[in-house]
Amino acid sequence: MELASVWFVAIAVLWLGYFVLEGFDYGVGVLLPVVGRNDAERQTMLNTIGPVWDANEVWLITAGGATFAAFPEWYASLFSGFYLPLLLILLALIVRGVGIEYRTKHDDKRWERRWDAAIVVGSLVPALLWGVAFANLVRGVPLDSRHEYVGTFWDLLNPYALLGGLATLTLSITHGAVFLALKTKGDISRRAAAAGLRAGAVAAVAGVVFLVWTQLTRGDLVTWVLGAAVALSFVLGLGALARGRQGWAFLLSAVAIGMTVIWLFAVLHPDVMPSTINPAYSLTVENAAATDKTLGIMTWVAVFFLPLVLIYQGWTYWVFRHRISAST
Repeated sequence: MELASVWFVAIAVLWLGYFVLEGFDYGVGVLLPVVGRNDAERQTMLNTIGPVWDANEVWLITAGGATFAAFPEWYASLFSGFYLPLLLILLALIVRGVGIEYRTKHDDKRWERRWDAAIVVGSLVPALLWGVAFANLVRGVPLDSRHEYVGTFWDLLNPYALLGGLATLTLSITHGAVFLALKTKGDISRRAAAAGLRAGAVAAVAGVVFLVWTQLTRGDLVTWVLGAAVALSFVLGLGALARGRQGWAFLLSAVAIGMTVIWLFAVLHPDVMPSTINPAYSLTVENAAATDKTLGIMTWVAVFFLPLVLIYQGWTYWVFRHRISAST
């Protein structure tokens, strides 16, 4: 496999890690006023992600940095064309992070409610807009002969992309609910499981419609198989949640999200940013890649550092693996 293709796969893996790990963070944030009935319960919900949420965002930084280094043409076209939605995502992440850290800094109910609202919005916006962004990548965007985006912000808010945003939002909410059911005890766990089943039903409908729409426009036999794997793992996860098997439910939910990322990148390949103006203007794995020397250096760096990151993050999750409740 050529180094450009290796790094296309590597970037897919980085996004997979980001959505699997940060996905439940988003879900917990959105569910804050739904599952938490009082301040103690809402703080307990945030405590489940407190030790890991900022480390989970390292996957996003790494994915962006890897794209910049491995595919500079893709990075330039993507970050200039999608500037406004990416800016909104960045602002939302900042607001959410500040909210998580600051909501307990002042003993005032109004203070806490305002930061809770900030956390909800800061979680909802990225979960929605990442779906919109990736759906537009798969659908294609107006790129000219210089690989420059010539559309507007409103062109990105097409029905297909909005459906993709709804799918990622509801999938994240379901993933977050399953995580809460696994990580908490008592009423919080029971309410989280019920919320996960409700959100999962919506996610299943939105996801199937989005999957079929995508397959009918860009899919092939391989992506049909991957799409079926996504649907099967998600349905099995909901079944496990309904039976009270939270561990299996979370594992299958993570598999479903991971398979979704693999499916999206498989549909996208060999393009990285298709052009709706002229297919000849599309950015591909080949014409968007950096030099072989750059990719070679990056490969050796990744081989050395990626295992260290995985070991450290795995250790963090092991240390904070126990369930918690509002009384602990």
